[in-house]
Amino acid sequence: MGGYYYTTDQGDTWDYIAWKVYGNEYRMEDMLSAPENYELLETLIFSAEQKVWCPYIDDEEVDDGVPEWRSEDE
Repeated sequence: MGGYYYTTDQGDTWDYIAWKVYGNEYRMEDMLSAPENYELLETLIFSAEQKVWCPYIDDEEVDDGVPEWRSEDE
């Protein structure tokens, strides 16, 4: 599957990293479920210079939080 390590800045959180890396904070679930990050699961706010694994994802699988039945125009 592949991916890369993101080096944290002081104060980063899982959702903020997902937003910076993927442009969507909902993608934090992909990082949380990656075995490479299991030792970090109890971390809420990161210190500087920590390594977080960011797996490559298929753009078509991105969940933007809007239910499929609901039009974004409404």
